[in-house]
Amino acid sequence: MRGVRRAGAGLAAVLAAVALASGCGIRTTSVPVDAGAAPSRVPCKLPSADVTTRSPESVAAPVYLVCASQLVTVDRPVPSGAAGGADPLVAARALLDQVQQAPPETERRAGFSTAVPAGLRVENPRTDDPAGTLRLSSQPEDLSAEALAQLVCTYAENEALVTDGSVVLGGPGTYPPRGYLCTSQTKSRPQDVTTPDVLKRD
Repeated sequence: MRGVRRAGAGLAAVLAAVALASGCGIRTTSVPVDAGAAPSRVPCKLPSADVTTRSPESVAAPVYLVCASQLVTVDRPVPSGAAGGADPLVAARALLDQVQQAPPETERRAGFSTAVPAGLRVENPRTDDPAGTLRLSSQPEDLSAEALAQLVCTYAENEALVTDGSVVLGGPGTYPPRGYLCTSQTKSRPQDVTTPDVLKRD
């Protein structure tokens, strides 16, 4: 009789251990389960059906936004007079207006954002500025690294705003303008905005 009781007690202990293991989430099988790759939460890619709406008097221009800590282009409508070899100030203002706008819902869902402040303006160069200079209402160095990288790379896509391969920017102060480059490193790491003199030293 005692043997039967001991066997019953042992069986109960085994069942309790199995139940405890199951409750703790411990797998009771050694067969591996392939759940597949984790879905991307920030695709940085707009749906193919998403087309930028623009008027007949506008053209699509690439602007750089921040997505997944990188710079990625999206197409935005700008007046046709601001594209290609247009007047530099007209082109600079049109592109600035687009890159500083908050992304629409479709872009936000894809992970896009902008760091360019809404109050930033671009003005005419001074008489003693180098050719191609654009004067901002803030010192370029005072902008966040991402905002400066967005602006430089967006302007670098327009030939009217590029001088000797760089975008020349100044601010409202007395500091001389500087040239900025949009390199592959700038796009992958917006925190690093390269200037021509730094590139030569490297």
